Amino acid sequence: MTGHEVLRVFCGPDGQHGNELGVVRDGAAVPERAERQAFARELGFSETVFVDDPERGEIDIYTPSVRLPFAGHPCVGTAWLLGVDRLVTAAGPVAVRHEDALTRIGARPEWAPGRTLRQYGSAAEVDALRVPPPGEWIYAWAWQDEAAGTIRARAFPGRGDGIDEDEATGAAALLLTARLGRELTITQGRGSQLLTGPRPDGLIEVGGRVVRAEPQPTGGVGSA
Repeated sequence: MTGHEVLRVFCGPDGQHGNELGVVRDGAAVPERAERQAFARELGFSETVFVDDPERGEIDIYTPSVRLPFAGHPCVGTAWLLGVDRLVTAAGPVAVRHEDALTRIGARPEWAPGRTLRQYGSAAEVDALRVPPPGEWIYAWAWQDEAAGTIRARAFPGRGDGIDEDEATGAAALLLTARLGRELTITQGRGSQLLTGPRPDGLIEVGGRVVRAEPQPTGGVGSA
């Protein structure tokens, strides 16, 4: 049995919603990349994190189908869980800031995987979208109140790996914030919330609320 914890990252102000994240605290229990990929596929969350060094904050991130050098909601969730002020990803070191009920990370836009940022005329148009066929990673967004910096967004990974719509997507929010160059409050999915803004030295900060779900042990990779 490989133990893991489940978090919900980027919850709304009421603590609801958020994107589920699997975290294996003992990364040494699943040492090989192929085993980690299989385990992430078995869990079926949009991302699963393996903690390789909890003191240094060294982590390894997987979707059900690919390994990612960097991703937003895994970094926010794992930073909250470990209580660290820095993470180390394959893309580079990630700054962490804990503020009241929020956990924020600072990362570079070029670390985020490629996304199509597609603007719509209204939040209602975004709400009405159907899941597109696989093939293109689409971040659909519209202003709710441009003066206030509030945005409605939905994310469609398009990988064909069972994640048709991503509830809350830190990397895409980071790219959108870099493009718009301002502080944003993004409501994504069913009601998740991401708070973002540009910071010095080309960093973009992405943050939100994290809560813990019930631990869920699962069968080891390759088990019946």
